[in-house]
Formats: sequence, structure tokens, C-alpha cells
Amino acid sequence: MMVNSSGRASGQKAHLLLPTLKENDTHCIDFHYYLSSRDRSSPGSLNVYVKVNGGPQGNPIWNVSGIVTEGWVKAELAISTFWPHFYQVIFESVSLKGHPGYIAVDEVRVLAHPCRKAPHFLRLQNVEVNVGQNATFQCIAGGKWSQHDKLWLQQWNGRDTALMVTRVVNHRRFSATVSVADTSQRSISKYRCVIRSDGGSGVSNYAELIVKEPPTPIAPPELLAVGATYLWIKPNANSIIGDGPIILKEVEYRTTTGNWAETHIVDSPNYKLWHLDPDVEYEIRVLLTRPGEGGTGPPGPPLTTRTKCAVPGPVPLESIQGGPFEEKIYVQWKPPNETNGIITLYEITYKAVGSLDPSADLSSQRGKIFKLRNETHHLFVGLYPGTTYSFTIKASTVKGFGPPITTRIATKISAPSMPEYDMDSPLNETDTTITVMLKPAQSRGAPVSVYQLVVKEERLQKARRAADIIECFSVPVSYKNASSLDSPHYFAAELKPINLPVTQPFTVGDNKTYNGYWNAPLSPLKSYSIYFQALSKANGETKINCVRLATKGASTQNSNAVEPEKQADNTVKMAGVIAGLLMFVIILLGAMLTIKRRKLAKKQKETQSSTQREMGPVATSDKNTTKLSAVHNEEAFSSSCQDVNGFSNSHGEMTQPTLTIQTHPYRSCEPVEMSYPRGQFQPAIRVADLLQHITQMKRGQGYGFKEEYEALPEGQTASWDTAKEDENRNKNRYGNIISYDHSRVRLQLLDGDPHSDYINANYIDGYHRPRHYIATQGPMQETVKDFWRMIWQENSASVVMVTNLVEVGRVKCVRYWPDDTEVYGDIKVTLIETEPLAEYVIRTFTVQKKGYHEIREIRQFHFTSWPDHGVPCYATGLLGFVRQVKFLNPPEAGPIVVHCSAGAGRTGCFIAIDIMLDMAENEGVVDIFNCVRELRSQRVNLVQTEEQYVFVHDAILEACLCGNTAIPVCEFRSIYYNISRLDPQTNSSQIKDEFQTLNIVTPRVRPEDCSIGLLPRNHDKNRCMDVLPLDRCLPFLISVDGESSNYINAALMDSHKQPAAFIVTQHPLPNTVPDFWRLVFDYNCSSIVMLNEMDAAQLCMQYWPEKTSCCYGPIQVEFVSADIDDDIINRIFRICNMARPQDGYRIVQHLQYIGWPAYRDTPPSKRSLLKVVRRLEKWQEQYDGRDGRTVVHCLNGGGRSGTFCAICSVCEMIQQQNIIDVFHIVKTLRNNKSNMVESLEQYKFVYEVALEYLSSF
Repeated sequence: MMVNSSGRASGQKAHLLLPTLKENDTHCIDFHYYLSSRDRSSPGSLNVYVKVNGGPQGNPIWNVSGIVTEGWVKAELAISTFWPHFYQVIFESVSLKGHPGYIAVDEVRVLAHPCRKAPHFLRLQNVEVNVGQNATFQCIAGGKWSQHDKLWLQQWNGRDTALMVTRVVNHRRFSATVSVADTSQRSISKYRCVIRSDGGSGVSNYAELIVKEPPTPIAPPELLAVGATYLWIKPNANSIIGDGPIILKEVEYRTTTGNWAETHIVDSPNYKLWHLDPDVEYEIRVLLTRPGEGGTGPPGPPLTTRTKCAVPGPVPLESIQGGPFEEKIYVQWKPPNETNGIITLYEITYKAVGSLDPSADLSSQRGKIFKLRNETHHLFVGLYPGTTYSFTIKASTVKGFGPPITTRIATKISAPSMPEYDMDSPLNETDTTITVMLKPAQSRGAPVSVYQLVVKEERLQKARRAADIIECFSVPVSYKNASSLDSPHYFAAELKPINLPVTQPFTVGDNKTYNGYWNAPLSPLKSYSIYFQALSKANGETKINCVRLATKGASTQNSNAVEPEKQADNTVKMAGVIAGLLMFVIILLGAMLTIKRRKLAKKQKETQSSTQREMGPVATSDKNTTKLSAVHNEEAFSSSCQDVNGFSNSHGEMTQPTLTIQTHPYRSCEPVEMSYPRGQFQPAIRVADLLQHITQMKRGQGYGFKEEYEALPEGQTASWDTAKEDENRNKNRYGNIISYDHSRVRLQLLDGDPHSDYINANYIDGYHRPRHYIATQGPMQETVKDFWRMIWQENSASVVMVTNLVEVGRVKCVRYWPDDTEVYGDIKVTLIETEPLAEYVIRTFTVQKKGYHEIREIRQFHFTSWPDHGVPCYATGLLGFVRQVKFLNPPEAGPIVVHCSAGAGRTGCFIAIDIMLDMAENEGVVDIFNCVRELRSQRVNLVQTEEQYVFVHDAILEACLCGNTAIPVCEFRSIYYNISRLDPQTNSSQIKDEFQTLNIVTPRVRPEDCSIGLLPRNHDKNRCMDVLPLDRCLPFLISVDGESSNYINAALMDSHKQPAAFIVTQHPLPNTVPDFWRLVFDYNCSSIVMLNEMDAAQLCMQYWPEKTSCCYGPIQVEFVSADIDDDIINRIFRICNMARPQDGYRIVQHLQYIGWPAYRDTPPSKRSLLKVVRRLEKWQEQYDGRDGRTVVHCLNGGGRSGTFCAICSVCEMIQQQNIIDVFHIVKTLRNNKSNMVESLEQYKFVYEVALEYLSSF
């Protein structure tokens, strides 16, 4: 093409169109061009266009203008458009007026190889984005990059973007990225990459930019069902505005009057919104998401509906369980599946519908009781044996009662009731017969099936042992079989009830047969007891009752004639026995005379001093008088917060908080006169000043507390004559901790025993409650029956035990409760439930006294974590224990019985803390000194040591600082939203303040507390020296590994239910991997939870074998299996100690949680972490019966591990006690390791997981 521009107007164009090209491979087009003029000015411009698939011509990809060439110049076009697409190259000459000359193009060639100078583009990929998101194309080219090259993005319609910055990949490749700004609306457009270099131009294929619109439902969700606390909806996501595919459906709901909203993922066609509030209007929308960033569309149209507040559904019939006894039935049930609101009450009606005993009068056997919403069990008493009862249960909300559900449960039959007889008063007696009077028995639950006369030979060697015990005879033995079986008894007669309609005489030994039993004549040489028993049989049960009617002695009239040898033999034996008795009496009289003389001498010494026993010295009244007259040193101490129970602020200097004590949701008390005076030694202390007061008292090595404690009355301050009587001495465990006369508990006298009213126990006044407690010693073997007599007499419902049965190898208290059922004197005690927790056990018993139809329910609260020596390190567990006793003790019950071993030290601590908590709550002050002084006036030495006295102060301080942070499950959702809401004025929230309080009360760790970890030989076993395990929490390694020490950087941690359930440790260092596996083996660990990522830079290496076995020190670890589920890798290992193969192997589960990125304080998904908790729980239940420990580790054994342990404990607390107390759980963990749950985000996360856990029910 040659164009003469002379005489042409500006802008006139000439075109050269090449044929349409379809190329299958990389190729190149080169050409020569020429621009010349006479005056050396440019004749115009030359442009090159590449038009694809017949589309628009667009802007040029190559051009030259404003120059004159020196002859022909070669240029290249690297066009990356391949078959099936086609393209056309267009050369365009544009003239410039007033500039004559020539513009020429020649030698256009299509080459079958890449261009030598122009870069070639790789295929440009399509880009898909959602509306409003950034769209980025990446242009990648082969060839050399020059800084003079220009690269841009060209749109299908010809518009060009700004020049792009490129990045050199290597010497033969470079790339550039460019963002397209206009993605504001749904569209499809095309772009290609263009580069201009010195040798020519390169152009890529066209790629599509597809802008998708996120989907939005056209219709609101469909309402399928409505309840009081739930809504069933169908999302209606099939008809949408926008683009698919839909990869996620979510439901967003809020109250129409609130400003909060929750979003739940929907993974099924229908969805149930749980845990809603009754009678509240909700607005529900559906959110849809398509792939890519920003793929979630706006919420669809709302569904507005209101939850019901209706009567609840029925109690599940299958949940009703009955435990029948003879005269009582224990019934328990579960709440309705459809509560339709908050359950407020249960109504249970019962009536007798039939009896196996036709004579039973069932007209009065009916009744109705009501139970509160958290009481889903009841013990029905006073029932008739062998009777079927109909129980009808219905639940109520504020709208009324729901439909009833009825079930039937039958009591067990009872033995017939035998009439009273005059003992040993037969109607007639001969040598071989005895005539007795037979009276019909009264049936109890089933008709009398048969009567039986039993003759028992009274043999000399057994007479004394069996004299007072009447045992019935369940095994029938005939007269003929008695001799062959050597049985002392035989059945003389069996009578049908029709044969004994009324009282009538019967002759035993009349030589007749009654229903197959021979009534043989009695031997005149033998002594007999005659028994009469009645049997009832029904439903596979047999019950027997019997009575002794008469006794018959051996005849002596013809004994010399019949058995002279035996008579002589008996005479010799009798003479020997009499001689022995006389010798015994003489020795006994001598011993009594000696003891009497020693007692007289001992009484003379008792006026001067008291006997010192196991429990310490007994102080005299003179000593008390001196101490009470001591002048109180009121010297001001400087304030410090460092030594108050070890509390410190880990985030800098501690500031003194405002102390408050939260109101407990228990019962209120009407004000009456104070039960003890105040201010006799020092005035009461305001709760707000308590921290400063304790700090001052602990100054100077605690001299303030020492002086105050020594001013308390010590030892005997009142008479205890009854306790000192000889008949009562063996009822006292310790000789100097006995009962004062004026406050002792007086038991009802037993017949014939004038000293049976004594028990080592005293009434103690509570806060505005006279005789609210009974302080007593731990029962001894001789006093167990008296202990249960006291429980029944005083109508006590709660027993508090603050000791273990054995401590330091010494018996502190006998086990006074049964494993099942036991009779103590005339008190029958049955264990019906045991609830073990980490620091205490709650046992529930039923108690019944002989002759009474009333059955009572007693709870024993057994605090098991008081150490053998001293006091607990922290009061956290004991405070929770005190609150639990207070909450569960019925308001109408008698005194709370409290005991330790002696009933002094620990007993006094419990009572003092309980009284002072009530006082702080009601008056805002505490008066611990005068409280203990008054306690000691009612029982000797309550709060027995100075250490215990200081501990009571620390416990009250901790209670006032922390308050009661337990939240009932039914109120948790609303309370959590309230405490997490930010105050716009302070930019704080209650949950943030709670976490700051937690930091204040977290114990300060001193170097001496972790001395073992600080030993030089253990330095290389610690990742960080800042937070080391406390010596008292260390799990010392047991298995031997050469010269290695028994230290590992780990700490034992309690869960809510189990002491030392967790072992928290760091990720093993390369040199501590053998120690880690020794720990797993030595402490019977069944699970390992790994919460951190592996990172070689931080020496976090793999410490387990993969698909093989390996030995780490003495422990062989064998890989068994592995599987992956979302964010959890679950491995199973078999481990054994090769040094002790006889110990066998153990199976260990290893849960590696990979869903917690290293840069985040908390994992992004609450559900996935809960899945780890559930897997752990399931493994413990199925494999080790919850006996195995769990090793939990993160990088340093801190925040992540503590968060996981806290979540596990929260789940246990929800299941067992129906409450959530995150503060108490984290405080308990921090008592053992101060970096548990390190950040506010982790603390909030525990609350959020609890909320998610509740939503999963």
C-alpha cells in the first residue's frame, strides 16, 4: 500500500485489509513501513488494528506518527488469537494537511514462529466477580521486558485503560495486573492485553469480564409452624433476583422492636429457629450467597410473625420413670418437647386404681402436688403396698396447663402385719405338746397366701446370739428332713387362710399332718421356740413376717432315768463354769478398786490444768480473761495490695476496686434482733473497705491478724459436765472438743438408757436465724445411730461434710451412709443419687423412721478438696460449695448439720463464711472477729487456727470482689446480650469489667511457687520462663528415662466434674518429646488435644509417628489409624512402656485442630471447636468410661489451652447443673495457671461458645 498525502485534507484515511486469519498455533506477522516527505515533516500517521470475530475495530494496537523514516523499517505483530476465533489485520494511513509526502506498507508476512522482538501473550483468562468487587486481569507475556515498553488493557469497544506496572518473572517472562473499576452493575464485557515495544506490538485474546449480581430471594420465607420458643420456616430460595449458583443460605432474624440481629446457616430445606422468647414479634429474612467475594446478596423480603405463648405440650411419656418401693414411689420425668414458653410449674395428681389386696381401703389414696420448673422428680410417700397408682403429670406456662399424660406404677407388696401376742403364754403344755393361740394376720398389699407353724430347737451354743433377733424362715424343712440337714427348725404345719378365719387354738406336737407337714410330738429333753409366720405372694414377690408365740423348756422329771451319763456330764461342766465365773469376779473387783484410786488422784489435778489431746491444748478461763482485756493496737498500716491472698493485676499496678456483693436469688429473711453483738473488740468493716483492711492486717508478717486471733476466747468457756460423764466419754472423738451444756443438742431418751440423750453436737445461731446450724464431730462407729437420730429429730435436710474419711493415714470420720440401703437403729437410709463434682460430691438420701409413714429427703454436701494440712490455697471452690448448700437447702427445713472431724476448725470456717456472706449482702458490712467470738461461745474452738481465721477473711474478700456470676441456662441468652452491650458513654461493657475483675483476682505467682521449673537443669525444658507451672500442680513423671529429670512443663487442671481432668502443657520441644509421651503414659491420658499449628521456626515439630511405630525414650508409640473431618485430624495411637511391658498398652486419641490460625486470638468457627469437645466427650464415654485424663496443648500452654478447658467445663456445667458460670470456671483454672484464657476476646469467646452449645439442643 502506497499513499500520497500531497493535497490531502487532514484526517483522510486509506485502509489495507488483510485476509481473515485462523491460526492454530503461535505465530507472528511482520511488515515493512515507510514515511517520507520533501521538507522532512511527517506526512501523517500509520495505524494497525486487529479486529476479532468480525467485531468492532477498536483502538489501534500499533501506530507511528510525527516522524519520517530513513528508508523502510521492519515491525512485528505478535497476535495471540487462535482457532476457532478469527481475526483481521487492518492497516490505516491518515493524512496530515500541508505535509506532502508518502506513507507505505509492504512485505506483510505471516510467520509460523514467534516474533523475535515483539512479546507474545499467554492466554488471557476470563474473570468473574460480584457487583461492586474489584476485577483484576493478569497479563502474562513471553519475551524480554524493557522499561520503554508500554502495556495496557483494551476493551472490546476500543477504550483503553491506564498503563500498567509490570513485574519481571524471569529473563523470558513478565506479567502485569490491572484492575477494572466499573463493576457496579451486572454485565459481561471483553478485554485484551496490548503491549507496544521497540520491535512492534503484542496483543492477547479477548477475555470476558463477567459481573454477577448476588442473589436475593423474591419471596419472603414461608412459615411452616409456630411455637412459643421456636419457628419452623422454609427459606423459599428457588426464585431469586440475581445470579447463582447458591452456595450458602442463611436466615437472619431480629425482634421488630430490638436493634440486634442473629444469622444462622441453613443446611436443610426447612429450618427451625430455636430458643426464641415467647409472645414476641420477629422479623425473618433470608440471605443467599453465590461464589466469590461479596457474593452475599441483600436480605430478601421479611416474614413478620409472632411466637406463641400457649400452654405447653405434654410431658414425654417415655421419659417418666418410676422407682417403686413398698410404701413409696420415686417418679421423675423430663420437660415437654414443646414448652411453648417458660415452664413455671408441674402438677402431678395420683390416685390408687387397684390393689392386689381386696381388703385394702383405697378411698384416701389420692392427692395432688406441685413442683417448680427445675424440679422434675418427686418422692411419693404414705402409699399402700401392692397397689397400682395412676400418675397424671401436666406442665404449665403463664398461659395455663398443657395436656396431661398418665402412667401407672405399682408399689411392691409388703409382708403381712402380724397381730400382737403375749410372749411365752401358751394355753396348755405337756411333755410333748404345747397349745398356742393363732390369730389371722393383716394383709399388706397382697392377700395372705399361707400360714406356717415353725418349731425351732434352741441349742445352747446359739441361744445367746439369737436371743433378741427374730428371723423368719423362708426355706421349708419338714420334720423328717431336719435331722438329715442338721436344721434346728422344721415346719410343723401349713394352714390355708380359709382354715384360720378367726382366732383359734392350735396344738403343736399333736402327731397330725397339715398340708403335707407332720406335726411330730416334741421331745421332752429339748427346748423349743414356736414361731407363727404368714406369707404373701404376688407378681413374683414373696414377703414373710413372723412372730414367736411361745417357748418350751426341757423337762427334768425323768432326765436321770433317761440320760444319766449326760446328766453327770452336765453337772461336771456346770461346776467348771461356776468356778471360772468366781475367779473372774475376784479379778474384776481388784481392777475396779485400782481404777477408782487413780481417778481420785486425777480429779485433784483437773482443777489445775486440762488434758492435752490430739486436737491441741485446752485453754483455761484465766487465759481467756487475759486475752480479752488486751488493748487493740490501732496503729495505721500503709496500704498495699500485693499480699492479699496473692491477688494482683497482671496488666500493671493494681487499682483498688469498689467492692460489692451481689444479691443471691435465694430466700429473703425478715429482720430480727442480731444474734450476736458487734464492736466489742473492733467495729464491723464496710465491704468497700475490706480489701484495704485485710492488706493492713497482713502487713508486718501478718501481726495484725495474729494479735486479733489471740484475742479470741480459746478453749473451754462454759460448762460441759454432761459430755464429761463416764457414760458419754466414748461418744467423743477428742477429749477437748466436746459439747457445752447450754447449747448441746439433746436427743430424745431411749427406753432404759438415761444417757442416750447425749451427742457431741451444739446448736449454732446463723445470721438472724437462731439455731440455724448444728456443729458436730464426724460420726464414730459408736455414734452413727445417734447421728441419724439427730438428723430425724431436728428435721434437717442438709448435711455438710468438710473432711475426708481418712487423711494422712488417720481415720477422721467413719462412713455413716450406705451404698444402697442400710438401717441405723430405727432409721432406714437409702441412697438414691450421687452427683460427683471436681471439688465436692452431692449425695441424696431418703430417710424413714420405724413406725412412721413419713419419708424425708436428705442431701449430703461432701467437700472433698480441703487439703490434709492447712487450708485451701484459694477459696474459689469453697465459695461455690457454700452457695450450692444455701441454694438447695429447703427454707422450711431444720438446722444445717455441719461436721468435719472434731467439729471445730473447718466446721467453724464454713459457718463463719456463710454468716458473713449473708451479713455483707444485707448490711454492706462484715464483722468476722465478733462472729467467730460468738461462734466460740456456742461450741469450743470454732475456727481453730490463725491460718483458718485469715482464710475466712480471704474467702469473704474473694466473694465480695467477684460476686455471684452464675447464670441460669434459661436466662443466659438475654443476660449475655445485656452484659456484652457497650455503654456509649464509657465505651465499656459489663463483660469487659468482669474480665478486668478477673485479672485483679488472678493470683500473683512468686518465684518460690515455681521453684522446680526454675532449677538450672530444667531451663531447657521450658519454652518461656515468664509463665512456669506451679510446684503444687506439677505432674511429676514416673517412668524412668536414663538420667532425665522427672520435670515437665505441665500443670494439672480440674474440669467442672472431675479433679485433675486436664493436663495443660506446651507443644513439646525437640528435647522434651520423650517426656511428653512419658506424661501421656504415666497419667493414663486417653486423649491429646493439639490447638496450635506446626512451625519449624518456633521448634513446633511433629512429635508422633506417621503410619509406623517409633520409640520416644522408653515409650513406644504405634500409629493405628487417622481420618480428617473439616478442621479436625483424628489419629489413634497405641502406646506402651518398653521398660515395663507387663503394664500393657493403652489406646490414645490425638485430636489436631487445624481451624485456629496462628494470627487469631480465637478460632473463626465456634461450631468446629465444639465438634472437638464433642469428639473428646464421646471418646471418653465409649473408650475409657471418663476415667482417662486429657492432655491439652498449644504453643506455650496458655490462652488457647485455657479457652478449650473452660469451654469443656462450661458444657459439663450446663449438662449437670443447668447453670453457666464462666467467671468461676476461668478463675478456677487461673488458680493453677495464671495465663489461662489470656485475652478479653478469648473470655468473650467462651460465652459465645456457650450460647452456640445451647442453640445445638
